[in-house]
Amino acid sequence: MNFLLNFLAAGNPPPLLRDWREDTVAFVHHNAPKLVMIIVGALVLSRVLRTTVRRIAALQEKKLPSGIRAQKIRTMASVITSVGVFVIFFWAVLQALPLFGLNLGPLLASAGIAGLAIGFGAQTLVHDFINGFFILLENQYDIGDNVRIAGVKGTVEAMSLRHTLLRDEDGTIHFVPNSEIKIVSNTTRDWSQLTLRVTVAYSEPTDRIVKLLQEVGDEVRHDPAYAEDIVGDIQVPGIDRIGNGEAEYLMLVKTRPNKQYAVSRELRRRIKDCFHKQNVQTPGPGRMYVVDQNQPAS
Repeated sequence: MNFLLNFLAAGNPPPLLRDWREDTVAFVHHNAPKLVMIIVGALVLSRVLRTTVRRIAALQEKKLPSGIRAQKIRTMASVITSVGVFVIFFWAVLQALPLFGLNLGPLLASAGIAGLAIGFGAQTLVHDFINGFFILLENQYDIGDNVRIAGVKGTVEAMSLRHTLLRDEDGTIHFVPNSEIKIVSNTTRDWSQLTLRVTVAYSEPTDRIVKLLQEVGDEVRHDPAYAEDIVGDIQVPGIDRIGNGEAEYLMLVKTRPNKQYAVSRELRRRIKDCFHKQNVQTPGPGRMYVVDQNQPAS
């Protein structure tokens, strides 16, 4: 150590140390300012990105009354911020490595081959995340919506960039990878359509049945317990089918999402009471004269 210090003090350092000192001086004078600018630029860009995304997300949350949708916006904002920060710092690393004399050609070639191999192995996972991101971005469905996706139907209980969790009518939970979602059928977006088919004897006068059904519909429509759940007047278009000594009448009701079931039960109950009081004849014993659209009369 003393020998090395004596050489440095005498102004005759070894060639290795002399070259190292010259390289250090050249780096400090030429490359160090560039490195500082790259680091500062990456930090500033990442800060600007975070601030911009956070403000945009806050503005969108104020426009939306649903807490679930606001949570999805925050999730998207977090994903966008993470991806953006990664891209910024990856670019900064690529700009900084040549300043240290590192050749990026072989490194990028190796990274490209490794990335290609990983991409083939994890293409389904990548597809899940990409598809999940666009599902969140386009707001195709929310938690609590009744949807049909990937051949299964149920209520959305949880969703992420990786998968969507559905619970069907019998309580079964379905984990659906987002890459399997090609078509989304959402039955609870904005409003739901309730279709009731009322079957009576063929001999009953048409005008009388239509009038009774319209009266029952108006009663439910203006009932305070159901007024907020029904978004439009209940329509009775008339006879939808005739055959086998019976006539089938159609009732159409638009309700708020997931409110059609309670309204349907109340309409059935009131139609039954009304027909009993008015002595309306049903097609035959053991027949149900009010059925849902997807349930056959029994």
